[in-house]
Amino acid sequence: MAGYFVMEPCVIVAATLMAVGVVGVEMSSNSNRIETYEDFVKVHGVLLAASGLPQSLHRQLFQKLTTETFDAGSYFKIEVCEDGRQRRLVLDSQSMPKESNVFLVDHAWTFRLSDAFSQLQEVPGLAQRMASLMCVDTDLDTDIEEVDAVKGVLHENGTKSNVEDILESEIHNATEKGDGTVKWLELEDADIGDDMLLSLNLSSKFPDLQALSLCGNKLETVEIIVQEVTKLKNLRALWLNNNPVLKKCDHCMEDAILQGCPKLEIYNSNFTINFGEWALGFCGEVYDKDNPSSLCLRDRPLQSVTSLDLSNRCIHNLVNKAFSPAEMPSLSHLNIRGNPLEQNSVRELLEVLKGFPCLQSLGVDIPGPLGESAIEILESLPTLCTLNGVTASKILEEGKHVIDSMLQPRLPEWSADQPLADRVLSAMWLYLMTYRLANEEKIDETSVWYVMDELGSAVRHSDEPNFRVAPFLFMPEGKLSSAEYEKHCQKLQFKSLSYTPTKSSNTESLHRSDGCASRVYTDIPYVEEFLTRTEFVITTEPKDADIIWTSLQVDEDMKKATGITDQQYVNQFPFESCLVMKHHLAETVQKAHGSPEWLQPTYNLETHLPQLIGDYYVRKRDGLNNLWILKPWNMARTIDTSVTDDLSAVIRLMETGPKICQKYIEFPALFQGRKFDLRYIVLVRSMDPLEIFLSDVFWVRLANNPYSLDKHSFFEYETHFTVMNYGRKFNHMNTPDFVREFEVEHQVKWLEIHQRVKNTIRSVFEAAAVAHPEMHSSKSRAMYGVDIMLDSSFQPKLLEVLPFPFEVILYSAIVAESITEVANSSMFVVWFAA
Repeated sequence: MAGYFVMEPCVIVAATLMAVGVVGVEMSSNSNRIETYEDFVKVHGVLLAASGLPQSLHRQLFQKLTTETFDAGSYFKIEVCEDGRQRRLVLDSQSMPKESNVFLVDHAWTFRLSDAFSQLQEVPGLAQRMASLMCVDTDLDTDIEEVDAVKGVLHENGTKSNVEDILESEIHNATEKGDGTVKWLELEDADIGDDMLLSLNLSSKFPDLQALSLCGNKLETVEIIVQEVTKLKNLRALWLNNNPVLKKCDHCMEDAILQGCPKLEIYNSNFTINFGEWALGFCGEVYDKDNPSSLCLRDRPLQSVTSLDLSNRCIHNLVNKAFSPAEMPSLSHLNIRGNPLEQNSVRELLEVLKGFPCLQSLGVDIPGPLGESAIEILESLPTLCTLNGVTASKILEEGKHVIDSMLQPRLPEWSADQPLADRVLSAMWLYLMTYRLANEEKIDETSVWYVMDELGSAVRHSDEPNFRVAPFLFMPEGKLSSAEYEKHCQKLQFKSLSYTPTKSSNTESLHRSDGCASRVYTDIPYVEEFLTRTEFVITTEPKDADIIWTSLQVDEDMKKATGITDQQYVNQFPFESCLVMKHHLAETVQKAHGSPEWLQPTYNLETHLPQLIGDYYVRKRDGLNNLWILKPWNMARTIDTSVTDDLSAVIRLMETGPKICQKYIEFPALFQGRKFDLRYIVLVRSMDPLEIFLSDVFWVRLANNPYSLDKHSFFEYETHFTVMNYGRKFNHMNTPDFVREFEVEHQVKWLEIHQRVKNTIRSVFEAAAVAHPEMHSSKSRAMYGVDIMLDSSFQPKLLEVLPFPFEVILYSAIVAESITEVANSSMFVVWFAA
């Protein structure tokens, strides 16, 4: 059985279980409500794919969403676990075929973190509902009704039964079933104190009693308890849990009871030194209230035991006549976690366990009583298939010595005097999920948090899951993605650049009026090494410099820390992030130029996912190429960059950090069959008026493998990417050689291509000057790297702009063996001397 939950605020469950959820969506009043399955798929196609819901369940999901059918209660029940501190969802029907159904789960509470406390205080019933859902509405010492062999007897209305009525009822039931002998008696939470225990005279009424539970009463005196209990000479199990006497007595009461009850095997849930067949039979579910003992002394009641949970029973010595292959020949699953077993050696325990011929599964602390190595345990017990829930083959294959994955569940904690609202605020982090809203203008600065309803919150994690939960954005009145894409296209079409300088060219000279050399502070070793012109001198103090040339961002904090003033020249422009961060670069270009030919369609996935989805489906409809490249906002060297034609992959890759999604240049110009791109160095002396200088020297970066559009090649870095100087074979050509060979291979004139590249680069900086006039600063000069790729028609395509410290330029130049050419380039002289 497997299943799906989908969260709408909902969650879908299918036998593959899943959940679908609708988060806040701004609807248009003019939109037509989705009424057909076909429109549902058009609007939600990408979300359906991203959810992983089988296509066979899409129509069922549509029907349940549109009719608001929440029918999971007909198939599942919620039951209490972990002593009432958690709930779990259990399939109530006998079976559910795989991928046969999908269910909705609502959001019980949606809020922003700043509003959480006030909502819990002000919204009627909210704190109570959340406290109940998170199991923090009762104190830990209060018993919760459970079907368990040692739990109290409560009426349906929750009141305690009269003790005398319980005793009469037990005698009556025993008489009807047999000889009238009561062997199992539960008197829990019955307000029994010392005086009442004396008056009950249990030993005379029930001389053959074998199991007695007095949990949750008011017993306080050791002497009275010992006196009455030790009269029961056949007693095998005694539970005194949650009585005041246990808080003020030491082991003296236990020792006295064991001395007076030599057959006692279980005391307060722990095994005594006398444990044997009865205690093992209780843990193996042989003995219980309906069957408190063996019918015949010659019976071997443990013969049928296949699974035995002895965890946390305070067992000190496991070598026991009853714990043997002769008594339990069918034992296949054994758990001995949480027991000290300090009286047994590792060798002794392994010899005992080795004797069980059917033992396939073992739970044991590692390191622990069987040693420190899971591998050695498996080698000593060759019949084991699983150890601590992990398959033996996996342990041996991976060479893991410590396999101890039985972590305690994280459960909420609270004190009795805490208000419900405070309890919920502490416990909610175990239940919360989150999303963030965005529109085409901006992303929401604060996340929205939500708690699934009782059904969704009861779905527990499992290492071997049979159901799945997934969020789903349901838009009953939403627009088709193609409509958002068309709106986006229209918006770009109306953009037109109107660049007009507001200032005349009066760039300030860097020469000092006193004729002295300009003082330069730098943290870049190459600048200090190669800046040997007489017009400049290096200083080690930023506050003393005329020129700051640094690889760090010069912001207000840095100015305060170093003493840099607004009168010093710096090698960067304010707000240059509008160029050097990929999502801002696309916004800058689109704001000024719309959708120019030299910029591939680009979408910020944090704000323009619907537009991307529309573009994708329009291309799919028209049979166009749908290959896309995902790039992080602010990383270089193709880090975390992916190429895919799968829209579901695009959606999931968003989870790895903010990205842009850009139409891939599927037909690039090739050089000897391989991809390449060109890095140009641009010097900017002024943004208003725009004064930029471009070197004719550029660097060619080549892919190592021949270019291919084979689907499997998308995972080959050296086929689709050109940055190879980081741990890979580095292919590089100097400018003259590349130009000469490229012209021969493609029968083109490079000067014509170079002119188109220069026009593109100038358009990029014009866009920044128009869209972001705040970039201008008379005290700024900067170098930028501009990456360009050519398509198969030799038209330039902008890839990215990045800040360029001088050390990178020199490094690249050294690699290209053209340091003299670069160092003597007129653009450097202009930048230095201006």
